[in-house]
Amino acid sequence: MKAYLIQKHSAAASILFLLVILSGCSTTRYLEKDQYLVKKVDLVGIDKQYQETVYGYVQKDITPNSWFSLWLYNLMNTKNGKYRTDKIRKIGEAPHILDSSLVEISRTQIEKYLQTKGFFKAKVRDSIATKNKKAYLTFTAERGPIFRLRNFEYEIPDSAVKKLYENHHSEFTYIKKGKRYDADSLAADRERIYSLLKENGYFDYLRQYVRFAVDSNLNSSQADLKMFLDNPLDKDHHQVYTIGDTYMSILNSDGTTAKSPDVTLADSQYHFTDHSHRFSSKLLFPYIQFDRKEIFKQSTENRTYDRLYDLNLFKNIKVSYKKDTIKSELTPAISALPLKRMGNSITAEFTFNSGRSGFNIGDNYTNRNIFRGGELLEIKLKYGVLFDHNSSGIFGSIYNRDIELGANLIFPRLLVPFRKNTEDNKSAIPHTTVSASTQIFDQKAAFRNRIYIAAIAYDWSESKNRLHSLTPLAVEYRNGVVDSTLADSLVRNGLSAFVVTNNAKYFNTNSQYTFTYNTARLTTYDNFFYFKGYGELSGLVPALINTLTHQKDADGNRSIFGVEYLQYAKADVDLRYYKHLGGERQLVLRLNPAVIYPYSHNSDLPFEKNFYAGGQTGVRAWQARTLGPGNYNRASLESSLFRQSLQGLDQSGQVKIEGNIEYRFKLMNNLFGAKLKGALFSDYGNIWTVRDNGLDTEYNFQFNSFLKQMALGAGAGIRFDLQYFVFRFDAGLKIHDPQFIDPVYGESPWVVKKIFDQKDFKERYKTNNDPDRYNFVQYNFGIGMPF
Repeated sequence: MKAYLIQKHSAAASILFLLVILSGCSTTRYLEKDQYLVKKVDLVGIDKQYQETVYGYVQKDITPNSWFSLWLYNLMNTKNGKYRTDKIRKIGEAPHILDSSLVEISRTQIEKYLQTKGFFKAKVRDSIATKNKKAYLTFTAERGPIFRLRNFEYEIPDSAVKKLYENHHSEFTYIKKGKRYDADSLAADRERIYSLLKENGYFDYLRQYVRFAVDSNLNSSQADLKMFLDNPLDKDHHQVYTIGDTYMSILNSDGTTAKSPDVTLADSQYHFTDHSHRFSSKLLFPYIQFDRKEIFKQSTENRTYDRLYDLNLFKNIKVSYKKDTIKSELTPAISALPLKRMGNSITAEFTFNSGRSGFNIGDNYTNRNIFRGGELLEIKLKYGVLFDHNSSGIFGSIYNRDIELGANLIFPRLLVPFRKNTEDNKSAIPHTTVSASTQIFDQKAAFRNRIYIAAIAYDWSESKNRLHSLTPLAVEYRNGVVDSTLADSLVRNGLSAFVVTNNAKYFNTNSQYTFTYNTARLTTYDNFFYFKGYGELSGLVPALINTLTHQKDADGNRSIFGVEYLQYAKADVDLRYYKHLGGERQLVLRLNPAVIYPYSHNSDLPFEKNFYAGGQTGVRAWQARTLGPGNYNRASLESSLFRQSLQGLDQSGQVKIEGNIEYRFKLMNNLFGAKLKGALFSDYGNIWTVRDNGLDTEYNFQFNSFLKQMALGAGAGIRFDLQYFVFRFDAGLKIHDPQFIDPVYGESPWVVKKIFDQKDFKERYKTNNDPDRYNFVQYNFGIGMPF
């Protein structure tokens, strides 16, 4: 324990020392006499809407360094008061030194950009100020008048293409009389013309066939624009192509071919050559979108890519064409490199503070195409453990452990009795998942639980951004046992409801539905809303059976097969707004309300069905299961031993409200091969009960008190972005702790006031809440973003 506390305070001291060092280091001490470090770039006379883009035309080597990246570079690449000239370590970011030639290039590029936005007479001048080996750059723009389009004409010698353009250009064009001249609008029109022709059989069409001529030599700040859509060289028209037979070749996973591959013909137009001997042509041909005699369409090719990749069977897919100019026909040839049949991945999460620490580690085994029908078998094992540092031993004793084992068999189609041609879905392949899982949970001298679940689920896409998931039936059996000594203490403290509810066997059937919007945009820097709504209804099937059979268990409760069943309704909403702030900066606002309500003969729910607050994706200043409900304070429990046994079991509820505000930004491009990103965040939330659970009715959710019972935390984090996954470390500081709202505890809920005078506060808390310890800061380490 002493070693742990020493380690904790040493870490804090090290961080403080590092901050002092960082703030005190001179960023210019290693420069040569005639060198100046660029500290600031100002843009004057440029509209706000253009500033971010214009800043991008300033050469990167004369923009201000990230202070952290420069500090790290200086730390690793200096010797004897000078920069190294050899053995330079690629860590951090080299100092951006003033270079007059780069300043001139930047000035010219900014001027050209403004001219492309309709300011044909724009002029840009630069100025440089230096002081204490630091340089300050200013680019000042004199834009001149805005030029607007007076006339627009086009010349298209191919009559068929001209007719196609005239029929559709009003649907997409940005070029209109009276609008400001904008080269980006011309580029957008060029791209839309390209898409239009590629959707109508013009396989050979190139973007370069469209060109524009602008005449700005007018005195009225107007410009005349003419578009030319040229024919191919030495031809008097553009050729329209149709699709012939389609050939697909599947290689071995290592890219090799077999001497005697499987060769089949499916549906008379699809030819398959399978060198891996693993695939069925009957599986694949419904997902190939090319049809003989149809005109070539780029969207058909794109949809073929999407559908084949959706199968999660191929690592790489390439579509090429053999062209017959005499017949005006294309023969698509699809080459596919399969993923390895079997795969394995490991995930891990860690959480720690001075009281308890633990980890979750998971292993995910996959077997693709197990029945040659595109099926995916997943076997998942997850082990979680929490250590109690107040016990003896190197790691302390195991406080609780959680083991989960599950298997999913995923089919790339909807397995429904009323068969529908699900392969015609234009957005993505629907899936059917048959799953089974078991969970074993043990908490020392308190509670153990065994849960077995089997379910069938359907997932499908309404569009690229609208995803649906329906579980029509999930069957669950649960067997929980409360330690007899703890049960006696619970009864003495008026918590007999916990014993009755959790020291029992339950049978449960439920139906679930999830709708998700904009999942595909989570990895982008767009401005968008994300929504995930989840609903669950439990107990309808067993209630119907019980109505017919009138079964009751030994305690007189309604049951089926001699086991009581659950009845509840649940709703959970995750609403977020992502705001791009330029570059790799982003603001995320999140609100996550949820409620679960038992109805009919059930008055309570077992422990695992309730919500908890805190943890890596919630209010991060609190360890998971240590916040709430309401203003609940564990000092109200009878003894230290009782608190020790009940830890994590007494802090759950049926109403949850959590929210987050997080600002994300990039610190440096390369740190040991990863992008280093930072985050500043503020989290709020809590949980509440919906009925008297034996603790106190003041922990029930009430509209006139829930706001003041909100916990509030703030903190910072770093993310090591390795492209395929992200390592994350967050530190959250408690600001408002609702457990101190009750004046009987003699403390202010605004615990942030105690951060610099915490010794007496922690001693009082230890006396009242032993063995619990109070931690102002909670550390979280995990893989992946928090949300």
